Amino acid sequence: MSNTSSAFHTEMHWRSLALLNVFRMLSNIGIFCSVLWLAYKPLSDISTWHSFLILAGVDTVLALFFAWGIRYRKPGFEIQLSLQVATDVLFIVGLMHLFGGLRSGIGTLLLPYLAAAGLISRGRMTLFHAAMASIALLSEQTWQIWQGNASASDYLPPALLCVASFAVAWLAHRLARFAQASEALAEQRGVDLANLGQLNQRILQDVSDGVLVVDASGVIRQCNEQAIRLAGMRPEGVLLHAMPVIAVALARWRANPTDNPNLITTALTRKTLRPRFISLSNDSHGNVLIYLEDLDKLRREAQQLKLAALGRLTANLAHEIRNPLSAITHAAQLLGEEAEDNALMRRLTRIIDDNSQRLERMVKDVLELNRRDRVQMTQVKLADWLRTFIEEFSLQEEIHVTLALQCPAGAEIRFDPGHLHQVMWNLSRNGWRYCEKKAGSLSFTVWLENEHWVLDVRNDGPPVASDAQTQLFEPFFTTETKGTGLGLYIAREICAANGAVLEYVASPPLGTCFRIVFGYTYGQKI
Repeated sequence: MSNTSSAFHTEMHWRSLALLNVFRMLSNIGIFCSVLWLAYKPLSDISTWHSFLILAGVDTVLALFFAWGIRYRKPGFEIQLSLQVATDVLFIVGLMHLFGGLRSGIGTLLLPYLAAAGLISRGRMTLFHAAMASIALLSEQTWQIWQGNASASDYLPPALLCVASFAVAWLAHRLARFAQASEALAEQRGVDLANLGQLNQRILQDVSDGVLVVDASGVIRQCNEQAIRLAGMRPEGVLLHAMPVIAVALARWRANPTDNPNLITTALTRKTLRPRFISLSNDSHGNVLIYLEDLDKLRREAQQLKLAALGRLTANLAHEIRNPLSAITHAAQLLGEEAEDNALMRRLTRIIDDNSQRLERMVKDVLELNRRDRVQMTQVKLADWLRTFIEEFSLQEEIHVTLALQCPAGAEIRFDPGHLHQVMWNLSRNGWRYCEKKAGSLSFTVWLENEHWVLDVRNDGPPVASDAQTQLFEPFFTTETKGTGLGLYIAREICAANGAVLEYVASPPLGTCFRIVFGYTYGQKI
């Protein structure tokens, strides 16, 4: 009962009570107009009409007070409703009394008022209202008998009207309960639907792939955060306008659902995606669920697995190779000391020492490769960093000529400074080794392309042979007898770990050029 009482005070119930009061005032205005029209006609009993006018006026004034009470919610809802019903009962019974009792037919006007009150109250108060109407009807009939205007046998019509009042009240009560139950069910269904929507949205957001829901007309109905990240924008509206490449792939799939869709590349983020289409209806022309699988992410995961395996390998290398290598190096030194007068032995021990050092460098490079995933990216201002690097590199390599630098003052990237130093040292040393050793033979140029900062390390030496260009970044590929073949491979892997791409620029205007493009994810530009 407490729940029902609290439900009475909802805004909807007060609004319904206000509408009932407006209907009452409009009815009274109509009664006033009728009285004014009839007041100028010859009547047998003009006092009846004067009483009628007074009764309607009092009811109208009370309706105005009720409007004030509804506006300020005073008194409570149940009290106001009962007062309004009591006013309606007294008004209608008063009209019956003025116009000849129940025979006038005015008493039937009680039924719609009782029904309206029952639908508004939605509780057992409807039976109380019917009891008030019955008492008023029987009291008016008793008064008619007391005045000699009716006999005791005339109780049957008002009794039937009382029964009708209770029947209407009970029916209104049942309808109100049914409406209340339907409202509660609808509210619960709404809550369940909202919870289901939140659950679906949560599941949608937790999916690692991008997800789009597209209807039959090609309008995007739903998407998750991954789809927004992959697209570089929030896909909204028509799919053809938001993501044309996916719209074309969807059109091909609708035409032939058995075909496997081709890989696509997004326009803004330049990510490589593998779309999957799942029909949500009986055919491929209805609503479609689109999964966007990020191949760049798969490449990164594969790279992580490769690094984990390489980490285990390098741990074994450090133990299995370095210890015997130290013994070999030490033995070669002892042999060299014992064979100072033997030219052949000195030559053989020198070969052992050179190859031992080469093998030591190779183990060191492999260990460095294992540490490439330990990235601590920070903001790096390229202009200041490159000036410091060129000064250090020139000092270490004993370079006495000017190395050219062109870099905008606002060039700023996110990169691990230690990794950047390692990559640039490798590229700069290779460039200086093969250049003409003149002023400007080795140059560093920074420029902006498609919102990505680009760093070119260029030298004026001979270009890389065309047959070797495809193998430049392969591990253990080298054209030097003393090289390990891991320098460029490690440099590219380090760049990839820092969100950059290292590539060789074929056929530059002069010499050889290696280019670093910053701000890409692993595999995105490959």
